[in-house]
Amino acid sequence: MVAEIPVEQSVDMEMREGRSPMQDAWREFRRNKIAVAGMVFVVAVVLMAIFAPFITPYHYATQNLAYTRQDPMTGYIVTTNRLPACHWSGTFIEWGCTLFLTGSDALGRDLFSRVIYGTRVSLAVALVASTVSLIIGFLYGTVSGYAGGRVDDIMMRIVDFLYAIPLLPIIIIMTVYFKALARRGDTTGLAGFLVSANQTTGGLLFLFIAIGALNWIGMARLARGQVLSYKEKEFVEAAQALGATDGQIIFKHLMPNIIGPLLIAESLALPGYIFLEATLSFIGLGVDPPTPSWGAMINEGFSGIRSKPHLVLVPGAALAFLTLAFNFMGDGLRDAFDPRLRGKH
Repeated sequence: MVAEIPVEQSVDMEMREGRSPMQDAWREFRRNKIAVAGMVFVVAVVLMAIFAPFITPYHYATQNLAYTRQDPMTGYIVTTNRLPACHWSGTFIEWGCTLFLTGSDALGRDLFSRVIYGTRVSLAVALVASTVSLIIGFLYGTVSGYAGGRVDDIMMRIVDFLYAIPLLPIIIIMTVYFKALARRGDTTGLAGFLVSANQTTGGLLFLFIAIGALNWIGMARLARGQVLSYKEKEFVEAAQALGATDGQIIFKHLMPNIIGPLLIAESLALPGYIFLEATLSFIGLGVDPPTPSWGAMINEGFSGIRSKPHLVLVPGAALAFLTLAFNFMGDGLRDAFDPRLRGKH
């Protein structure tokens, strides 16, 4: 006697057969409300970073020394010659040109404007550092796992050696060295090019090099493990039998199968990059003034936290909310792409 399948289960099986793995993952991700909320917040922050000149009253470097360390929602007088510096001048929200929404810092700069512009620094560091880490880790781990034998042993011993070195002191040493180059004013050769490019980006280039170039070790191990699990599969052996080169096998056959877990792991690492940039900026090794960074803003305001707590709370809240949003989104992506965790939200 054949057991009958309930109608609801039969319909669900038919719908599942008509969906791709990506559609299944997106469906599971949408069911995780916290992950969706995190993604919405991240998208909103990205839009704020892109349209910062339109949603902020002033440029992040605009000073008003007559109104320093003002409390939130404090009104002030703007002279006629200073009004054109306001982004909202001549619009229906011109009244915002005379109001510190979240207060002002020690140089009279609008705190709200600096926090919004600071999203550009955090997102840029997170995006570039994760991209560099992903590319280097993928290439290194894939070559190691695919080559195997003595090559794999040597490459993994190098990774083990790097794992034994604390990364934060190395990053600090590299940042100090780069900033020493900038202070020396060397304008020739590669050093001069790096110093010039770093000044153009407001001090971000040295952060990209220091953070991105040293955080690929875990990604390399993950890529190697994925390659080891796939390189003995039938489709790889078939490609080898048809005469495919090693490069074709890696990029056409292995990469599509292993890139998913790598991207998810990198999305979970994004909050760490943001916090690392804030830490370096807090100790004075981040971006160059007056480029706004949440870590530098916290450093500037923490000495007077009792009398003016908003100078720390505003950038601190922005930092906390963005890292939490990336964490929630990364957890949701991991759960959505892992079949063992589906249906638990």
